[in-house]
Amino acid sequence: MSEERDFIRSIERGFAVLLAFDADHPTPTLAELATATGLSRPAVRRILLTLQRLGYVAAQGSRWSLTPRVLTIGQHYAATHGFVETAQPHLLRLAEATQESASLAQLDGTEVVYVARVQVRRIMSVAVDVGSRVPAYATSMGRILTAWADSAVVDAVIAAGLPRLAQRTITDPTVYRDSLHKVRTQGFAVVESELEDGLLSAAVPVRDPRGGVLAALAYSTTSGRMTAEKVVATVVPLMLETAAAITDDLKLVGNPRPVIPARDGFF
Repeated sequence: MSEERDFIRSIERGFAVLLAFDADHPTPTLAELATATGLSRPAVRRILLTLQRLGYVAAQGSRWSLTPRVLTIGQHYAATHGFVETAQPHLLRLAEATQESASLAQLDGTEVVYVARVQVRRIMSVAVDVGSRVPAYATSMGRILTAWADSAVVDAVIAAGLPRLAQRTITDPTVYRDSLHKVRTQGFAVVESELEDGLLSAAVPVRDPRGGVLAALAYSTTSGRMTAEKVVATVVPLMLETAAAITDDLKLVGNPRPVIPARDGFF
């Protein structure tokens, strides 16, 4: 009861309006925002005028757009999570060594969110940048982050559904749990053609100085340029070294709170 009493609906609605701006609706009208959020037009109008006064949106006739001030929200995340800044030069070196994109991601609910990225070339059908979200169950990063997560997290991912996204997407809950067991056993994840056909990625855990899994370090390419076997033989060792180097640097700059606590059981 106390949690519901402390919940502020107006903040929830404000974020709902902000998040309704996307690639498909970069300059929506008030009516389009009302439809996207399920809120009434008067409520959306008040929220937009408030956000406009705060400098987060701007009016262009009957249409609205986000302003650059929205980007400061992400900057505050990086500023309060020093591991992102610590990891960035390591991502750059990994990308230079492999000539492929390198990323750092964390789990948010049943999705993976990119918190740092060095992109060498675009290999996905959609643009991927810091803040982009992808389903945890069909990605190597998500495989890493859920493999070391509490069972409730894995249950939530499965409960959200495992729809087929590509040729090899794992859609069976038992097979999915077995894949997490394999990841924990071998210490890395390789996923091919599960999120998109032809997309090949690998990920390893980045641990905080106390051993908890803080994030997932990922490498991505296409099956036309590399095979999964070659990734395991030549890229994964570099990734493990990179993840260890990030952890060593974290010991020098502080002891960040782990996002996923260390645990010993398997799924």
